[in-house]
Amino acid sequence: MGLKIMINFALSADGKISTRAKTPAHFTSRLDLERLHDIRKQADAILVGRNTLEADQMTMAIPGLPPQEQPWRCVITEKGLLDPQHPFFQSEGGPRHIITSSIADLSSFPATIHQLDLAEWLHWLDHETQIETLLCEGGGSLVKNLFQLNLVDTIHLTLASHSIFGGQEAPSITGLPGDYLPASRLYRLEILEEGAEGEFFLTYQKG
Repeated sequence: MGLKIMINFALSADGKISTRAKTPAHFTSRLDLERLHDIRKQADAILVGRNTLEADQMTMAIPGLPPQEQPWRCVITEKGLLDPQHPFFQSEGGPRHIITSSIADLSSFPATIHQLDLAEWLHWLDHETQIETLLCEGGGSLVKNLFQLNLVDTIHLTLASHSIFGGQEAPSITGLPGDYLPASRLYRLEILEEGAEGEFFLTYQKG
């Protein structure tokens, strides 16, 4: 696959990406937010799951970037359930794309609709578009699917060593505890930088 796929997450010291209530934790610094925007600028498209979109009230737009330079904004929803009043649909930014395997009628939404599963859409993105780099920002179950397909090339992490969430109901980068991946996925640490307030910025590449 020529398409390069990155993921980006903030982690607590015990490897959790959110609280057990699945609400935005807001446990990292402003520097992490700036890093998020810098990573987004490396991508031609950004992908999130519907639950992450709603929990974080995301627009996926990059502040200060001209409209023609904004990456595609892509949401995958298994059942096709979306709120037309969500900030995602009310904000300026890159082109919107909705991916769903549902037969729900989404034609009224201001977006390009793809009635495909994740693997089919990634194949289309790789072979039928000019998109070269896709950034996935969650949630964990979506990223687990990417790992199962063995398609994650780069992992960006912010380790917030000052926080511990705990609990089986708080998700990690591969979602809630469950089945193992079909095989180990090996990565090498390329970057380790210390930030402020007990944070560390890490980048891994597929090994």
